[in-house]
Amino acid sequence: MSRTTFDLLVAGDANPDVIVSGSPRHPEFGQREQLVPAAGLVLGGSGAITAYGAARLGLRTAFVGRVGDDPAGAFVLDALRGGGVDVSACVVDPGVPTAMTVVLVDGDDRAILTAPGCLDRLAPAALPPGLLDRAADVHVSSYFLQPLRALRLAELFATARAAGASTSLDTNDDPAGRWARLAEELPVTDVLLPNENEALAIARAVSGAGTDGEVDQGAELERAVKELAARGTLPVVKRGERGALAFADGEFVEVPARPATVVDAVGAGDSFNAGLLAALLRGLPLSRSMSVAVTCGTLSTRAAGGTAAQPTWEEATS
Repeated sequence: MSRTTFDLLVAGDANPDVIVSGSPRHPEFGQREQLVPAAGLVLGGSGAITAYGAARLGLRTAFVGRVGDDPAGAFVLDALRGGGVDVSACVVDPGVPTAMTVVLVDGDDRAILTAPGCLDRLAPAALPPGLLDRAADVHVSSYFLQPLRALRLAELFATARAAGASTSLDTNDDPAGRWARLAEELPVTDVLLPNENEALAIARAVSGAGTDGEVDQGAELERAVKELAARGTLPVVKRGERGALAFADGEFVEVPARPATVVDAVGAGDSFNAGLLAALLRGLPLSRSMSVAVTCGTLSTRAAGGTAAQPTWEEATS
């Protein structure tokens, strides 16, 4: 009998996203009211979007996070449950509000404003005893937004691997710009899922190297990916309209992007994460898994918000 109850256990961030489409690049202050084409209230947070997308792809998925005892927290948990995600281990904190994010979308670019609320209160102890033993993969998101967990992530991942699970990490951005504390985590991270800028920043931080003058971005990215792989992880880098790049078994693996008419790219990287993990957990080879991931990220841009257009497994592999 399989030891697993869940194919994927996601520990990370969850919050409502207020998506403002067609935002002016520089909103006017002075109490000026400016009209925009559209806005919406949707499920947000890298971890929550990844979990929702994984469930949509057919994985038995659980999410562990922290929300406030407020309408925003109820919205998040209801949305995840509605997507088939188990949230029974989520913590509802009566003392601190749920995180909230406003996303200002301008074409294919966006500004992200987050009030962290209770995010930094999520600690490794929030994972109930025995839960790691029942997951095939343990995925952590938004490392730098949750410093209490970050202090013990290496220990958490080592425990998960000892129980037979694989591990994956999407650090997302570091608002402080320091990219610190990752040297211990990478050797126990089976799959690292940065975008290009994150891959470059993490590689510089763990190697202590800087950049001198003008550099070839492509060559620097390849050096960064090799550096990360040398630390014991499989780096799979999300490159947007350029697809994805990985380094495994001494070779680069590159997958091109799919043509797309983008409505909203919010959460595309998280949908990529869900697609890659779903494919790897089904035993597909890396190149094919990356193709599925690129497809999932691309198809998610068909509608506003991170989850509205996430594909099924049949859509992602057809």
